[in-house]
Amino acid sequence: MTREQIFEFFRRLAEDNLSPQTELEYGNAYQLLVAVALSAQATDVGVNKATRALFRKVETPAQMLELGEDGLKDNIKTIGLFNSKAKNVIALSQILVEEHGGAVPDNRDALVKLPGVGRKTANVVLNCWFGQETFAVDTHIFRVSNRTGMAKGKTPEQVEAKLEKRVPQPFRRDSHHWMILHGRYVCKARTPECWRCKVADLCSFRKKVTAPPKGRAAVAAD
Repeated sequence: MTREQIFEFFRRLAEDNLSPQTELEYGNAYQLLVAVALSAQATDVGVNKATRALFRKVETPAQMLELGEDGLKDNIKTIGLFNSKAKNVIALSQILVEEHGGAVPDNRDALVKLPGVGRKTANVVLNCWFGQETFAVDTHIFRVSNRTGMAKGKTPEQVEAKLEKRVPQPFRRDSHHWMILHGRYVCKARTPECWRCKVADLCSFRKKVTAPPKGRAAVAAD
């Protein structure tokens, strides 16, 4: 995709959703950090179902430590890998209390030092809470970037580096939200719904699906 095509790509997506937001539910920076950490290899819908009750009881790292690892497990046992995730959340909460005064740091280097927090999770927190122009490359963004030709790469890090260079203003802050939503609901993994995609003419994907599959409903969002 050319720079002009990339600009038009985001311009069209912005027409339908001027201020896209993460679909994870949270009330503060700490809850966002926990929700994103829990969302690894899980859906936002599944995480939200678990955290609604949890976040009514827990708003701070100190409260999480009071709940304890077993208490946390009881609240998130419907989420995949909940045992290891609970261990990491308790450990990162301890570090936040002891080293950051209970606050979530606003820089990537400090965030990725927390247990269970990788670059993608850090980028989401920096973008959604602190308003930084980061590119959190999840499976949806990785797929859309490669499939459209916007930012091809073999690893999330390669895709992120190319997006960093190619995504123009005024779309940089919200670009990863538009791409996630586009990948989740239109440019799906198994059956991309190109027949209703408003940016299909800008996309370099050669195997476009130009009509809904016959005899079955459209594939649900990943």
